[in-house]
Amino acid sequence: MESNGSSSNFLVLGAGVIGLTTALTLRQSYPDSSITIVAKHFPGDRSIEYTSPWAGANWATMANDNGPLEDYDRVTFKKFAEMVDNEGIGEEIGIGRMGMRAFFDSKIEETGLLSQGTGKVWFDKLVGGLTKVDERELPEGAAFGLDFKSTFRIHTQVYLNWLQVQALKQKIKTVRRHYPSLTALLADFPSTTLLLNCSALGSLHLSDVKDTNIYPTRGQTVLVAEPKVPIERMYLRSPKRVDPTVSYVFPRLNGGGVILGGSRQDGNWSADVDYELSESIMRKCCELCPELGRVEDLQVISHNVGLRPSRVGGTRVELESWGNGVLVVHNYGHAGAGFQSSWGTAERAVELVKKALKPEAKL
Repeated sequence: MESNGSSSNFLVLGAGVIGLTTALTLRQSYPDSSITIVAKHFPGDRSIEYTSPWAGANWATMANDNGPLEDYDRVTFKKFAEMVDNEGIGEEIGIGRMGMRAFFDSKIEETGLLSQGTGKVWFDKLVGGLTKVDERELPEGAAFGLDFKSTFRIHTQVYLNWLQVQALKQKIKTVRRHYPSLTALLADFPSTTLLLNCSALGSLHLSDVKDTNIYPTRGQTVLVAEPKVPIERMYLRSPKRVDPTVSYVFPRLNGGGVILGGSRQDGNWSADVDYELSESIMRKCCELCPELGRVEDLQVISHNVGLRPSRVGGTRVELESWGNGVLVVHNYGHAGAGFQSSWGTAERAVELVKKALKPEAKL
């Protein structure tokens, strides 16, 4: 833990899972500094502009770069394991262990599961082992199936609220306000030492960032009541790890119901529910998970639409010297991996903060 930095004033833009996690990670290294989160939306809000509440969510890595993206997900998995297994706080934070059965409709070499350069599934040991599903249990059209012994499911609203409570307990200030640019934000906080930009899709609209590599990937899910037959594991089916036609079933903890998904529609900003898509999602999920029963028997709680902050070139975790002398660390563009890479990208962002604030640092 760093003992210096007490005179630093940190500003975090964004209060989704990335902004909140980054602020908490920053606090661990700078316990005496001033940290303020500024955001238009906070946990509890239900806006199409606020991505995090709409996530599924679970830990089922999409990374295969044999590099930083895998590292981000690995760090986050281990953090979840620490909180659930060692600290025993899984129930209160909305995170729990659960196995998952995943079916793929393509050969494994075509699924994106194998790491570049190694040709192996990098997370095998992390999830306690992957077991091939017996061919007799494969649904029609599936090329193969894998059972994840143990990964994590996340009740997003509970977890986001917990992150915010932790921030408040650790004397991290919160300000609800919208800004059109980082320059306008910094004008209102002139004593800022360093700004962490965790604005997700907002980085496209900030006039002085205007990252045109950012684009929305629209997702739609259906929240249904828990069936009378308990669902013992998560389910996923897709031609490959990232695909527009993916289907998944994620039971949530503590009366959170069951999330049925999904869809991936790049470049689609629409917040309107596509009810034909919802019907298709429910039908495919009932075929995938027999415990759900018949489509007509599902108790629909809500139809949900969210916009994943996708980015050409992947997640941006980068240090930049701003025009007025303030340093900026960007941490955005996580696409559908926000929750499962959150602690890893936060750790990397704080590493960049430390690098920037070293007395000898020159940008």
